Amino acid sequence: MAGLIDAIDVKRRTLFEFDNTPYSCLEAEVNTPTARGGQTLVRLKIRNLLTNAVFEKTFKASDKFREPDLQLVPASYLYSDGHGSHFLDQESYETLTLADEVIGNAMDFLVGGILVELLKYNGNPIGLELPAFVELQVASTEPGVRGDSSSGTVTKPATLETGLKIRVPLFIKEGEKVRVSTESREFGGRA
Repeated sequence: MAGLIDAIDVKRRTLFEFDNTPYSCLEAEVNTPTARGGQTLVRLKIRNLLTNAVFEKTFKASDKFREPDLQLVPASYLYSDGHGSHFLDQESYETLTLADEVIGNAMDFLVGGILVELLKYNGNPIGLELPAFVELQVASTEPGVRGDSSSGTVTKPATLETGLKIRVPLFIKEGEKVRVSTESREFGGRA
């Protein structure tokens, strides 16, 4: 049987199950009362991993949650079509499909063959985790124009092969591969 997690032990990025639904903690705040006999409360900002809905809920410190039956499975991105985005499970070699609503903004980083981690709940794919950085090719950018260096770092707009628009240093040219942070969506260096 899965272990139990006390509400007071839930921290940022903790995964837990509440009302038979998996959640991820985005923020946790512990409120300790000053009066005697008061109860310690834990206010959590959580994301429903099935619907992606985000909300806040307050629990008693002694409340317990089950660990969810979640697995991270390595998979490579194949393609997207009208039915969703298709991935190849690297362990079982079966094709798994995720709906566009589940993929969301991650489409900005998906190119053929990229390795991601698929999140499975009770054996069914419900989401994905991208690597910290991905390598993408610059599809279009204007030639660098020297001059406005008052801010210290001089950048220009660039559109990447997935359609993502970021700012890159002046020396980056069309056709070059760049590293992009999947969390901040910013330039992370040459690939």
